[in-house]
Amino acid sequence: MSANDNGGRAAPAMVSHDVHGSPPYERVFAGPVRGELDTLLGRYPTKMAALLPALWIVQRERGWVSGDAMVEVAAVLELTPAYVKGVVTFYTMYHQHPVGKYFIQVCTTAPCAICGAEDVVKSFLKHTGTGDLGLTSPDDRYTVIEVECLGACGFATPVMINDEFIESVTPDSVSALLARLP
Repeated sequence: MSANDNGGRAAPAMVSHDVHGSPPYERVFAGPVRGELDTLLGRYPTKMAALLPALWIVQRERGWVSGDAMVEVAAVLELTPAYVKGVVTFYTMYHQHPVGKYFIQVCTTAPCAICGAEDVVKSFLKHTGTGDLGLTSPDDRYTVIEVECLGACGFATPVMINDEFIESVTPDSVSALLARLP
């Protein structure tokens, strides 16, 4: 029997690692989401190989990957929490803190910088009210970050808003882009 085996009993829906009065952590991998993970695990030769997709599921369900979620992922995939945290902190695609409803990534690599990416960033910061990179606006709608490359150097400045890729963004087009968001 492995350390993660509970003798066939169902795992509790709530787990808490915080002793400072925070609400208990609610498991991500329960009910239909656990079924989704089990289906996913059938596609990979080992549980470890399913780590990145499992983290995507956590982020889709919660909006970010918390420390408690990393512990949960480690348990269900039979990995150490340190290994999972190492992966989460290595990849910039995983959010390690809550982000706004609209996660805005602006490419600021050299070709885009030459074409005015810094002014695009400033325009996003101004129009979203975030104030600074990586912060979330007071209404929880926006988080703006710089990224190294979105792979569209010929269409500077490219931007990703959640999963939507937008080419040729200028400082003047930012307000119209934000206005069309629901």
